[in-house]
Amino acid sequence: MNSRKWVRLFLTTLLIGGVLTLVSSFIIKKESYAAVLQPFQIFELLGLLLFFSGLGFIFSVISQMGFFAYLTIHQFGKGLFKRSWGLIQLFLIAFVIFDLIYFRYQAADNVSVWPYVFTSLGLFVVSLAVAWKKTQETNRQAFVPALFFMVVVTSVEWVPALRAASPDYVWLMIIPLVICNAYQLLILHRLTRDQPAAK
Repeated sequence: MNSRKWVRLFLTTLLIGGVLTLVSSFIIKKESYAAVLQPFQIFELLGLLLFFSGLGFIFSVISQMGFFAYLTIHQFGKGLFKRSWGLIQLFLIAFVIFDLIYFRYQAADNVSVWPYVFTSLGLFVVSLAVAWKKTQETNRQAFVPALFFMVVVTSVEWVPALRAASPDYVWLMIIPLVICNAYQLLILHRLTRDQPAAK
């Protein structure tokens, strides 16, 4: 892959993260917008738009850092663990799903376990769909690594929001993370595909 394609990937992923977070903020943080619209305060509104767009850019950069880190870890894992690497990834996927449910539930006070179950299952189902799509466009061997990236790496990237006191930022962060990660995963084989030789 040449530098032009890397720049394209970076900028498009950055744009996706910024736009998604901004759009999500209209729903998740609607009370913040309501406060500056009644009465109408133009500078405060512009500040909110810039803040949530900037937040989305940060989430996008986190996503891209996780993606490139995983590419390195995946190659290292294949070289070190050989055929066991696939089983190790499956174990880590199961552990992370369990962690997202049980340990978050244990850390909370007097709440139901079901929101954590539904959130984790939602992430898992979306990850399965992305991994299946990756497999359809490449080969069967891509399924486990794609699922690992979408579940494990996304969860690691999500940690700052999971530790935040406000649940709003949990949702503000996971939406762009999942979409940015899925986009990078599904576009990579297109960008690295051999180009036809010039005549």
